[in-house]
Amino acid sequence: MTNRGSSSASPPDSSTRHQKKKRDRKLGLLAAMPKLNRRRFYLALKVMLLFVVFGLYFVLLLRESMSAFSAGGRGKGSGKVEQHKPPAEGRLSRPIKAAGFQRPRQNSIHNHGEDDTLQSSKDHPQHDGITPNHSTLNPVYEYSEEMNAAAEADFTERRAMLWNVCADHRIIGKFAPNAWEFFISPGHGLAWCNIFKAASSTWMYYFNILGGYDVRYLQRTRASPIELARKRFPRPSTTELNDYLSNTISFLIVREPFERLVSAYRNKLEGCRNKYYKLLGEQIIKKFRKKIKDGEGRLITKYPKGPTFREFLQFLVAHYKSGGRFDEHWSPVYSFCTPCSINFTLIAKVETFQRDSEYIIRQAGLETLLLNKLPRGKARAIANRATSNTKNLVPRYFAQIDEQLLTEVLEIYQLDFELFGYNSTKYYSYVQETLDGGGR
Repeated sequence: MTNRGSSSASPPDSSTRHQKKKRDRKLGLLAAMPKLNRRRFYLALKVMLLFVVFGLYFVLLLRESMSAFSAGGRGKGSGKVEQHKPPAEGRLSRPIKAAGFQRPRQNSIHNHGEDDTLQSSKDHPQHDGITPNHSTLNPVYEYSEEMNAAAEADFTERRAMLWNVCADHRIIGKFAPNAWEFFISPGHGLAWCNIFKAASSTWMYYFNILGGYDVRYLQRTRASPIELARKRFPRPSTTELNDYLSNTISFLIVREPFERLVSAYRNKLEGCRNKYYKLLGEQIIKKFRKKIKDGEGRLITKYPKGPTFREFLQFLVAHYKSGGRFDEHWSPVYSFCTPCSINFTLIAKVETFQRDSEYIIRQAGLETLLLNKLPRGKARAIANRATSNTKNLVPRYFAQIDEQLLTEVLEIYQLDFELFGYNSTKYYSYVQETLDGGGR
């Protein structure tokens, strides 16, 4: 009985040890599980981070590619995109044809006496319209077929009027091209003659964007816009200008001549607020201000600090008769941008500035770069330009002069009135009212 009992007790001991070992293995596995899970978690996290990093890198590459595509334009035929690089400081780079804009060599300079001089206005293309660009790079911007058609009709009419007046006055090729005042961007297919006091600050801003300056930098910098622009678009020579005009959209922006004149006077000379023109104002006063006495014979000493508008016009007439060179802010357009010697593609006007500028931008395929890039304040100023204070103040300033002085000033600017379709006869009603009103 005793042996049977002892022999029957051994199997439970063996089974117990086996179960204990099995339980220990399970406990070991359970203890190792957290370590294994942590390793897998860290591994999964690393993989996710790698995916995020590569994803961001891919997005940046895609954005850079899209920017290069937008700036370089779309090449025809070859299907290759030309990536634009801002011109380096110094000499101009060689011309590149504007994307989607090709025409025969029609924008050449016509120098008097050279082989390519225009023989007559009939030989000059007056109605060679620009190929309409009915598509945009960015469909976000609104586009009006009616506005586009109206702009094209006006541009064609302006070119025809200009060349007819040039032919009537026999001044085709008379004035040497003033290449000094041009801004040329071969990579964007644009050539602009900068007329001061005619929306020049706006297009200077545009050209600085084309030159590669960041919009945020342009809005906060105190640097002169024209100095910034000249670092990227150096002044061309006459030969360079002639070379580039054949492959660019060339344009100028004109303004009613006497409104431009009043604007220049108010900005530069009235009250001698501009320190750079203070010396000129003092010289004008010294030469043209007359000593006036009151009814009792006492000398009147209360004079404006700067030259009056009348004194300014007297200075212009005397300077013109002496053959002197005009300041760029009041130089006549016919001698400053020489439109009778250069076949401009487009003649824009301040009075239709927004429409004309958008047309130019779309023709050059620069919607993405330039549209909606103006600061809000500047955009509002442009929108109100047609009814600006200067336009409303013009009659008051011309009421200060007599008919004789008006006739002498018109001798300087009459050609600008005719070339660009402005009315000069209304100014005689302003001065006539002064005479009738007893010297108001």
